[in-house]
Amino acid sequence: MKTLIVYATKHGATAKIAQHISENIQNSTLCDLKEGKVPNIQEFDCIIIGSSIYAGSARKEAKKFVAENANTLCQKRVGLFLSAMSAKEEECNTYFEKNFDAKVLQIAKAKAALGAITDPQKMNALERFIIKAVTKSKDYKNTIDAEKIKQFAKDMIGE
Repeated sequence: MKTLIVYATKHGATAKIAQHISENIQNSTLCDLKEGKVPNIQEFDCIIIGSSIYAGSARKEAKKFVAENANTLCQKRVGLFLSAMSAKEEECNTYFEKNFDAKVLQIAKAKAALGAITDPQKMNALERFIIKAVTKSKDYKNTIDAEKIKQFAKDMIGE
């Protein structure tokens, strides 16, 4: 099975998650949506889409990719992942519903929040203020979950 992993990231955590997913799925291709050079998705059997979440919103590049390709995606094996501070299932389901096409959500084989990285050195002053207010911490934090990533990859390839 040929797999395309597309992602949209702001500070790099989503890219790291995408890389980890790729390491768990043979014959996968990574694509940063911000670079704008997306391969022809018709050539892939499986499409995985990832985005970071800020204030409940996915990156515009990920939302645009899903919206523009919804009909084609509905003919593929699709997975969606988030880089999000919260891993609470109910909250993450709200993020998926708010940001992605309902048809694509309905056919997705896997949907998961796979962790996040909070790196104050990569944030502007407003982002640092918001993160400190939300998390009660101003320190670097990495919650990327390797086990969840492995399970997500297995769900996507049907193991």
